[in-house]
Amino acid sequence: MKQINAAQETIAVIGAGIVGVTTALKLQKEGYKVTLIDEKGIAEGCSKGNAGHFATEQVFPLAQKGLLPHIPAMLINPLGPFKIDIRYLPKAIPWFVRFLINMKKDRFDRNKHALKSLTELALQSWKTQLSDANLTNKITLNGSLLTFSGSKLTAEKVLKEYVSEGVSAELLNREQLDILEPGIDKTINYAILFPEVGHSIDPYNLVHDLFKAYQAYGGEYIETSIININQFDNHVTITSKTANYEYEKIVICAGAYSKNLCAYVGLNVPLEAERGYHLMVKSKSMPKRPIASFDKKLILTPMTSGLRLAGTVEFAGVKKSMNIERAKVLFPLGKSIWPDIYEQSDSNHWMGCRPSLPDSLPVISQSLSTPRVYYNFGHQHLGLTLATISAELITSIIKKESNKIDVTPFRIDRF
Repeated sequence: MKQINAAQETIAVIGAGIVGVTTALKLQKEGYKVTLIDEKGIAEGCSKGNAGHFATEQVFPLAQKGLLPHIPAMLINPLGPFKIDIRYLPKAIPWFVRFLINMKKDRFDRNKHALKSLTELALQSWKTQLSDANLTNKITLNGSLLTFSGSKLTAEKVLKEYVSEGVSAELLNREQLDILEPGIDKTINYAILFPEVGHSIDPYNLVHDLFKAYQAYGGEYIETSIININQFDNHVTITSKTANYEYEKIVICAGAYSKNLCAYVGLNVPLEAERGYHLMVKSKSMPKRPIASFDKKLILTPMTSGLRLAGTVEFAGVKKSMNIERAKVLFPLGKSIWPDIYEQSDSNHWMGCRPSLPDSLPVISQSLSTPRVYYNFGHQHLGLTLATISAELITSIIKKESNKIDVTPFRIDRF
């Protein structure tokens, strides 16, 4: 195939969340003629309501054996962090079977190594991207906390697991917590401080700021609903309800909605939507950093609009409307961590669909069966964290350059 100069080559990036926008920006800066496509608008999916946590400490895949004994209690507990819509269960079973298989030690260790290879580069990648766009003030580097209400033994065990993987972490006792974050509930005895992570005080506006940088480089945007994709020898045709668009390459970055787009080009990807919720509340005092609870499985992040309580995992597909009760349960859970919070209203509830694959690894790949179609999706709980490093990696794949890390574990044909 004739090689085309990047400056002449047209690429469509489908999906205008944080992964899609950073991918489009990176490709546009590299000299490609990029068009960003989304049916809902910029950052109207998970990027609108995520926890805002650059969670580079999260090196462990979700498929962990230690999770199994806790699942029944989670399902029974109305305030529990895990729920499956019984009507959706038959559709979800194949995904859960694959998820369980990935708990095997050899698979877990392999997936952990691959995930860690991304998280180790993620924060520096973000710093570079934000510096290039003159947006360094969009990330706050105060670290984060993981709190424990139980014994010191549990906290020490978890600390050891993180430290053994090279994650910078230290255990704080109650006295140290009172100095660092005096507003934390008195029932919390210990916390792990991750000093080398950060957060965004407004993740929605962060995506919009990066989109403006993309436009400043000459990037284009189309808001339309895609109903088909066809690959030909020298181009790809994207069909919307009103028009056809031709590009020499495309990149699918549509999060939980990538499954249907992949089906258009003949790929069946085991992608599930982990529906996550948030609740915005006010507080008499604000923490200085994200605070996650090991016991309650939620995270509190200080933002410009208040304190964001985020968490829960719900399997019910992408089409079902928000279950507002799943958002409301975050209030008592959050208050048990940060007692100063008050005020909740229906307008402050939100739900988004995290794109999760059963091995907890994203797809960052080209496929041999669809060489003009590239893929960058499936980042589960780490879309914000891994967005810029994923954009770097997929750009290198498109340019046929060597990558910083082994990208084999992220290939789309691994399933």
